[in-house]
Amino acid sequence: MVNNGDTAWLLVSAALVMLMTPGLALFYGGMVRRKNVLSTIMMSFVLLGLIGTLWLLYGYSLGFGPNLGGIIGKLDFVGLRGVGQSPSDVYATTVPQLAFMIFQAMFAVITVALWTGGVVERTKFSAFLVLAVLWFTVVYCPVAHWVWGQGGWLAKLGVLDFAGGIVVHISAGMSALALALLLRPRKGFKEKEPMEPHNIPMVIMGTGLLWFGWFGFNAGSALTSGGLASSAFVATNASAGAAALTWMVLGWIQRRPSVLGVATGAVAGLAAVTPAAGFIPPLAGIPIGIVAALICYYCMVLRAKGGIDESLDVWAVHGMGGIWGTLAVGIFASVAVNSAGANGLIHGSGILLAKQLVGVASVAAFAFAATWVLGKIVDRTIGLRVKEDEEVVGLDISQHGERAYGGVSP
Repeated sequence: MVNNGDTAWLLVSAALVMLMTPGLALFYGGMVRRKNVLSTIMMSFVLLGLIGTLWLLYGYSLGFGPNLGGIIGKLDFVGLRGVGQSPSDVYATTVPQLAFMIFQAMFAVITVALWTGGVVERTKFSAFLVLAVLWFTVVYCPVAHWVWGQGGWLAKLGVLDFAGGIVVHISAGMSALALALLLRPRKGFKEKEPMEPHNIPMVIMGTGLLWFGWFGFNAGSALTSGGLASSAFVATNASAGAAALTWMVLGWIQRRPSVLGVATGAVAGLAAVTPAAGFIPPLAGIPIGIVAALICYYCMVLRAKGGIDESLDVWAVHGMGGIWGTLAVGIFASVAVNSAGANGLIHGSGILLAKQLVGVASVAAFAFAATWVLGKIVDRTIGLRVKEDEEVVGLDISQHGERAYGGVSP
């Protein structure tokens, strides 16, 4: 039976998650150079149309259709066939299936958008669109089914992922790393050419929208408007705040408290708490956020020392943050918070942590390898990278014929 309160909350949550993609566009757009801000924003924003449409046509069916071998959903829901105002018998049974479907659509959109941060300032827009379709179909939909689909092999194993630490953050982070290695560094990167963020206020605005939208992302994943949503909401805020403060202190120890650092820390905390939010006591968000900041901060340092041009540190923040958060479920989870979960290490069971390790390792390896292969295919056929002169002039002009701060190019 449809519950009006649950339905209202899930629809509001879907709208909040939708707002995260424009927020991510601003977050990423402010961190690139002036000549590439529009191309960076476009990579995220266009996915609302592209992935949003593909999800309705076949993505929802692949992710949440009847199970096929624990790997993928059958095509029963293609074109939303049989998906209507009545609840599903399997997923979110107190809301119309259409509400659950559109909520999940917004997850698919932002997951594809996340890995664009690893390839900005040097990727052909046409090649990006092709790669986005392939990645969505070959990587995102199967992983969503493994973890969240009824009969998915990781779900059957007992791997827990409340709102997307595995499905969203690990898959996007590892894919960004694969593509960055495949594309090679931006021109001037190894020569230490300045590549500072061109608009940090834009980054802060994007961070605020992400933080705001994340309440729908995590608390909405309770799929009801009751106590579990409230618990996930508080845990989400606790982790984000703790990580932001920790990152500020780390920056202060090195030199000065950085505005960009506080924003990055908040996002790291949000990414890390995502898989755990609905399985942990709210105060557990604080240690999760603190450790997330430490891990992600030093992974960024390691990436820079290794000379890898993963432009906006999707791997360090989302990939490694998602890995830590997924393992943290195996430490802090409690059935007293969510009876559908399991007890973690500090509540007397180490089995869950072992299961979480399997989820992390399998999805990280699959996402990296599959993305590398897909990237190679696109690169060998239509080419992933822009020409050198196009990269020098900037992708705003070379790919879109526009300037962010000056109108249309002649």
